[in-house]
Amino acid sequence: MAASGAAVRLDLDGRPIQPLTICMIGAGGFIGSHLCEKLMFETQHTVLAVDVYDDKIRHLLEPENGHPWSSRIQFHRLNIKHDSRLEGLIKMSDLVINLAAICTPADYNTRPLDTIYSNFIDALPVVKYCSESNKRLIHFSTCEVYGKTIGCFLPKDHPLKKEPEFYMLKEDETPCIFGPIEKQRWSYACAKQLIERLIYAEGAENGLQFSIVRPFNWIGPRMDFIPGIDGPSEGVPRVLACFSNNLLRHEPLKLVDGGLSQRTFVYIKDAIEAVHLMIENPERANGHIFNVGNPNNEVTVKQLAEMMTKIYAKVSGEPSLEVPTVDVTSQEFYGEGYDDSDKRIPDMTIINRQLGWDPKTSLWDLLESTLTYQHKTYSEAIKRATAKPVATS
Repeated sequence: MAASGAAVRLDLDGRPIQPLTICMIGAGGFIGSHLCEKLMFETQHTVLAVDVYDDKIRHLLEPENGHPWSSRIQFHRLNIKHDSRLEGLIKMSDLVINLAAICTPADYNTRPLDTIYSNFIDALPVVKYCSESNKRLIHFSTCEVYGKTIGCFLPKDHPLKKEPEFYMLKEDETPCIFGPIEKQRWSYACAKQLIERLIYAEGAENGLQFSIVRPFNWIGPRMDFIPGIDGPSEGVPRVLACFSNNLLRHEPLKLVDGGLSQRTFVYIKDAIEAVHLMIENPERANGHIFNVGNPNNEVTVKQLAEMMTKIYAKVSGEPSLEVPTVDVTSQEFYGEGYDDSDKRIPDMTIINRQLGWDPKTSLWDLLESTLTYQHKTYSEAIKRATAKPVATS
């Protein structure tokens, strides 16, 4: 139900929350769709939804369904690269949330120029308009800005590798360590880091009110695409969608370089709650960079594959393959110029102190929720796509 007629909502300091007009750039994507749902279902805020696609938020936009929030969400189909309407939408807003990005690792090597333009050049006007119009900005960055951990440069069995200061990623302390220029995989992280520095400088020199979000593998329904079904046949999505695609097609899950990299995963609904707190508590959120992840949900990519194989067998009722995984090299999978970070564990001190946020959903539960959605949404379409045509005489 929408929040109409509900009691006055209060922020973390007990102040009434006033309705905002929010310009959300990239509203039609995975994160944007969940955030739009949260704002429509639970608040009285208005969203100016900016994107080139509306597939994932179409259920919120159909006035014939008589939604109580119909007047509070408007879809504006535009590409922020070359559309003069963007400045006007930002001026109409109280808050701008920028989610627009190319953020798929397979693109960092093969489309480094597009990656840099999307994540730095295209974001420049957004920051400029917010600064000039005195509009608050919540900008989505990435945990990739941290690059490699300090610990990865120590010998394999060095005792300091286990000390948190050598692997825990802190917003205000951890250096950003990238590979050499020829490793084009870092084009994304460098572009994201530079726009962060620009936003921070706008805050320091021109008073821009901002918060920066560094997501650590947000997982849930509607994440990414399934190749050949709702995305390009030759496309390579991020790890969870890659593994989901393999499971749906009864193919072995491909482990890049043995799947030894360590990652943490957080449920999208937990993560959206963190963003909601940032939106409604500007005094606590402004000027901060926030890790948003779940350090309790840490696994290697190989362990993730093993968990997903077990969970998919449970939710689908289909037996697992006898050989559920296969090793591939990073060069085979991603092409020349790939490099990786060894470990990504977010320190949660700042977001817990400022917003009182802690993630709640276990890795098993978030994977079960996501794979149930994937199976329900895609299994029949994949069966049709892979069915062999019957020969006719």
